Amino acid sequence: MTEQSLTAVDTDDRETLADRIYRDIKSAILEGRIAADEPLSENQLAADAGASRTPLRVALSRLEQEGVIKRLANGTLTVSAVTVEQLLHIVQLRRLLEGAVAARAAERTRHIGALHPALAAIRPVMQAYADGADTAFDEFWRQDDAFHSAVAEAAGLTLWPVMLVELRETARRCTITRTHDRFTDQAREHLAVIAAVEAGDAGGAKTAMEAHFASVRARFLDWLARP
Repeated sequence: MTEQSLTAVDTDDRETLADRIYRDIKSAILEGRIAADEPLSENQLAADAGASRTPLRVALSRLEQEGVIKRLANGTLTVSAVTVEQLLHIVQLRRLLEGAVAARAAERTRHIGALHPALAAIRPVMQAYADGADTAFDEFWRQDDAFHSAVAEAAGLTLWPVMLVELRETARRCTITRTHDRFTDQAREHLAVIAAVEAGDAGGAKTAMEAHFASVRARFLDWLARP
């Protein structure tokens, strides 16, 4: 193998390792294992990853560009906090956009004559939660991801799912999102959206999705009002 080939292999390995470190750190932040405003030690992160500082810094640079972490004036890296105000802005934005997405999904369903497979697949999962099935926050969040992604798929959109991922990841970093441990109401709201989409009722789907986000907002405000 030539020296040039060895360099290429080393570069590929380094990029792959940087991607893994990026995913691991981001997951720890999204799952609350690394708290907002918590200082990040590069030495500790490198030790945890079993890697050198080079791929770690590539991963950290990517997270910094995404706004997930920030560097203070003294050079310390911390997790960027997401305020309640920012969270409520995201909820309002998603209410407007996803209401339109749900309406489009219903229109496409009426035209095609069948519910999109992704929505059909998530419906029994949501029904189980609506019937009182218990689960951990992170597992429900994964299924919540699947529901909203399925609505976008049913609408035949391509750019919106990418934007949705960014909005959901930002919202997930706000600490009050993790205060809920029962998801019956959310699941019932999801089922109402699916029913309207399946019926080809664009107006009903839009209304159901907007009502869902109004309820999400009300649940957050209720938590904030607690003594």
